[in-house]
Amino acid sequence: MTRVAVFTAVDLEARSLARLLGLARVTGSEWPHYRMGALELVCVGPRAGALDPRASRVAPPALVVSAGVCGALAPDLAEGDLVVPETVVARAGAWYATAEVAGLRRAGTLVTVDEVVATPAAKARLWVEAGAFACDMESAVILEWARARGIPAAVIRAVSDTAERGVPADLAAVVEPDGRVRTMRAVRAVLARPRAFADALTLRNGTHAALRTVAHALGRIAKDA
Repeated sequence: MTRVAVFTAVDLEARSLARLLGLARVTGSEWPHYRMGALELVCVGPRAGALDPRASRVAPPALVVSAGVCGALAPDLAEGDLVVPETVVARAGAWYATAEVAGLRRAGTLVTVDEVVATPAAKARLWVEAGAFACDMESAVILEWARARGIPAAVIRAVSDTAERGVPADLAAVVEPDGRVRTMRAVRAVLARPRAFADALTLRNGTHAALRTVAHALGRIAKDA
């Protein structure tokens, strides 16, 4: 059996993917950590800030996957579209080639950013400057971690927010550095900015569509492992 370690940024992503894939919670884990068959799934926080300590609890994998949602930069990407880039670039200039995954076509470039891209205008600038069709905040970090250990790594993500929509800063702030979502912060954001409620619903719907797509792709990997 080929063991595959799947790393997500937010506990919502980890819990949703685990439910869709039928993964079991690892007993005694203090953070979202799931396992079944070839797949082991761990939440490593935004920017993969908790990657090192949490990945040390994962069985040695033959493949690492950066999975979850991403933001579209290219105008032709829709909510739920699968993103399997051939290359990942970091804003600092480092770039990483991704590993081939059976049954999934790799194409294009994804850029890993340091901060949430909050507006359509900022997305448009990033699309031109980086030459990338989507963005996230973790994949370059995860691929660098895998490269340092000689493990092939891939990126399997899907679009939660299109190029026409950013992620408002007040909604991005509801996620803790360890990946937990703080409900009361979301409530305060809605009370402070009435439009935040509609923005949150739109982002939730896009996130659910994206995670269903990612789960389907990960399920194909699990069958072939």
